[in-house]
Amino acid sequence: MVLVAVLAGPALLWLLRSGPQPLWRQLSVVTGLLALSAMVVAATLPSRVRSLSRALGLETLLALHRQLGVLAGALVAAHLATVIAADPTRVTLLDPLVAPARGIAATGASIALTVLLVLALRRSRHRGTHEVWRWLHLLLAAAVLGASALHVLWLGHVVADAVLGPVLAGLGVLLLAVLVSRWLMRAVFDQRSEFRVQEVRTESPTVSTLVLARRGRHSGGGTWFRPGQFAWLRLERHAVEEHPFTIASSAQDTGRVEFTVRHTGDFAGRLRDLPPGEPVWLDGPYGAFTTDGVPGTGLVLIAGGVGITPMMSMLRTAADRGDRRPYRLVVHARDRADLLFRAELAQLRTRLDLRVTEVLRRPALDWDGATGPIDTSLLAATLIDLDDPHRRVDYFVCGNPRLVTDVLDTLTALGVPENRVHTEQFHHV
Repeated sequence: MVLVAVLAGPALLWLLRSGPQPLWRQLSVVTGLLALSAMVVAATLPSRVRSLSRALGLETLLALHRQLGVLAGALVAAHLATVIAADPTRVTLLDPLVAPARGIAATGASIALTVLLVLALRRSRHRGTHEVWRWLHLLLAAAVLGASALHVLWLGHVVADAVLGPVLAGLGVLLLAVLVSRWLMRAVFDQRSEFRVQEVRTESPTVSTLVLARRGRHSGGGTWFRPGQFAWLRLERHAVEEHPFTIASSAQDTGRVEFTVRHTGDFAGRLRDLPPGEPVWLDGPYGAFTTDGVPGTGLVLIAGGVGITPMMSMLRTAADRGDRRPYRLVVHARDRADLLFRAELAQLRTRLDLRVTEVLRRPALDWDGATGPIDTSLLAATLIDLDDPHRRVDYFVCGNPRLVTDVLDTLTALGVPENRVHTEQFHHV
């Protein structure tokens, strides 16, 4: 309801206050206001507002962000079309050589938005790193918002309205507050974000666990995160580059936090070489992919590869809390070398009602466990003891997008209700 109010509120206020006007005139203003509102909400959703992240989850926020971005592009196109339809001579507003400042700002915003949408929909990375793509996306978004704001200000008649003017100003202040919190307050002034490297523990030739201790007066007291959530990690306080990693440690361990990372890419490779005592900075926690608050009386955790990290946080937390609910863990890996935490999972089975099913894509000749994809027959056999109409079973799925999609199709075929399936995918574009 809040989302709809922010999106449609300014346009509805204009219709209520403007009185009878020619149709094309009304449409041009309404489409412009709707486009502006869509841009503001699209920019706010991925700006790490923790209450939004907890309520909706990362995947939902990013999906809404993409959908509203496309909607804003369509509304801008409709706005330009209705402006020209209302008065065909206004086509000259698209010519920067003769157009007034408001027209130049509108043209600049439209071009920047078009480029942004094309790059986003193609998920282009310009043959560079994700950081290059990310910062290009942010710069284009800033250009779109800035030029759009100038267009509205220089146009004048909407902001001059006694009611609509303050409403638009309020939207601007809201967006500015979110961006200042995201890019300045947390990065510069939040002392709780600093941690120290305690150790880097090798899990396999390609995977390590980074153990961080909370610093100084923030080193203990209270649960810092919920099992299954993630945080953004940077190696310098004011660094531009940062990456998201799922927290692997127990939420009951308030003095430290662990991240299990596969060393693909330069940034993840640098984590393996961090010396003890080295400071790092975290922004988090984020995400709604957590067993906390889930009413299930049985939980099924399905992980692919390093996607087991949030599951380890859930299981470690459950063991520390003395959780008596049944847990079923299904781990899908390429080969035996990719199976992580096998010794610890064996120990956790003595503290929890836990059963672990390991599934390999490329098993060795001496492998006597499950093989192939996670299909209906495998899951049905694994979960047969949870087949009780009086038991609510919730499913948590984490891994690469292909695995998540395949498992979702399998769960649908098994008749699992959609509201009992929780997912986290390893892609943030």
